[in-house]
Amino acid sequence: MTHTAANPSLRRTAKLAGLLYFTAAMTAPFSLLYVPAKTMVAGDAAATAQNILDNEFLFRSAIVANFIGIILSIFVLLYLYRLFQQVDEHQAKLMAAFVLVQIPVSFLLMTFSITSLMMLKGGILKSFEPAQRQDMAMLFLKIRDYGTLMLEIFWGLWLFPFGQLVYKSGFIPRILGVLLFANGIAYISIATAFLLFPDYRQFVERYTFPLLFGELAIILWLLLIGVKAQKKMAEVY
Repeated sequence: MTHTAANPSLRRTAKLAGLLYFTAAMTAPFSLLYVPAKTMVAGDAAATAQNILDNEFLFRSAIVANFIGIILSIFVLLYLYRLFQQVDEHQAKLMAAFVLVQIPVSFLLMTFSITSLMMLKGGILKSFEPAQRQDMAMLFLKIRDYGTLMLEIFWGLWLFPFGQLVYKSGFIPRILGVLLFANGIAYISIATAFLLFPDYRQFVERYTFPLLFGELAIILWLLLIGVKAQKKMAEVY
């Protein structure tokens, strides 16, 4: 006869990974979308500087949120590695490598935000005129933003081994692995458009946007379901 069962330890690991993944993901819209939209004014260093100084706590909060997201991503990786190590250790290590390479770069990009704020407050470059400090701060913020766009390549690359692990696992629906592949392609397409075809970047972003929900699907599955029950054979004597 057959019955279904799910390893309690595996389910617990999956749910913890989902909880941490969800929490880390929630920091991104705030630090990468909301706060820049409230502070950055394209082509206007003076207006951007004034917005940052008027919303200093918000700007600092984005830095802290980004920091928390990076730290949480390390724990997400640890739990995902534990979850999928037995599925394919090589792919699990590849997934880990693509995540770990992002972490020092992400911390470096955070320093550009902090340095920009110090410039605008007059903490450094005191001999410079305010307009010069504003231009320098804007330059640092631009470098931060361009660096983040470059990181999207690795945001995409790590989803390929992750997607393959999900597809092969047997305890998570295969369709979620396919969605992760699509999500990875979307990230890399956006970064490639920025590098090679900047005039078409917004076009690419618009048409790949639906694919970016692949990560959300796996997050919700891990958080709410964990792992699905697997069929096992049992002998009757």
